[in-house]
Amino acid sequence: MKRRWAGAIVAVVFPLVPWSQSRIDTDVGEFRAQQEVLYLWSGDHVKRLFPGFEGLAADVYWLRTVQYFGGTRLYARDKSFELLRPLIEITTTLDPRLEIAYRYGAVFLSERPPIGAGRPREGIEVLSRGAARNPDSWRLRQELGFFHFLYLHDAHRAAAVLEEASTIPGAAFWLRTFAASLLAQGGDREASRRMWRQMFEQAEAGILKENARLQLRILDARDAADDLTAAVAEFERRHGRRPERLDELVRGGVWRGPLADTAGVPFHYDGQTGRVTVATESPLWRPR
Repeated sequence: MKRRWAGAIVAVVFPLVPWSQSRIDTDVGEFRAQQEVLYLWSGDHVKRLFPGFEGLAADVYWLRTVQYFGGTRLYARDKSFELLRPLIEITTTLDPRLEIAYRYGAVFLSERPPIGAGRPREGIEVLSRGAARNPDSWRLRQELGFFHFLYLHDAHRAAAVLEEASTIPGAAFWLRTFAASLLAQGGDREASRRMWRQMFEQAEAGILKENARLQLRILDARDAADDLTAAVAEFERRHGRRPERLDELVRGGVWRGPLADTAGVPFHYDGQTGRVTVATESPLWRPR
């Protein structure tokens, strides 16, 4: 009987959606999303508009959040993503158990421009709220620990959060070991690699998985640049001088690998210092 009533309500409400959307479009035109956030400024406000349909409203707002993020990233001149946090807050207030909104929203906020908003502290706040609202989700707390390490470089806080995650029933067995290794190794690059690899393996196909894959490629490029720097030092030891160009390393028998990163961009070589780095024009370059 309840399902019949629910179906009847949906049948009545859904035909009104296009009409309502048309009215909104007419009133506020191309700035619809911006205006909505200004006058529907909280999830509690939106809840009062959709009593009994909070889950459906959360799905709609999450779709709008993704559309806003993608559209701003691709087309907007100003990529400040000013509406991103309010849209995430509305979505997760409507449905506090919508874990995908916390996880994706944190990545959208934390990644550096032009990929994301470059506001990792806000991303961590989103994950913190998600973990508090979903105390049985060890994965949300795991990602919170990862973000503390990867974006704020706080190994001690990351280890503490991962230790908390390890106590949740059903948590991965390796979390406690990971926490201990972070305290021992601090800002170790290999720890970052393990985190991104774990996120890659756990993520479903889509933005999170592709972002983790990109981060692993960035780490691989840095490793290759460091190996080339070591090859330059070996060349200098053998020949009494630094190479003028990196291709001399191959002819000199001290390097057999590629001289470009996996994006196909040649590494940058500073002949004065002998240091090799990822070129700034490469999509794999990031500030240290």
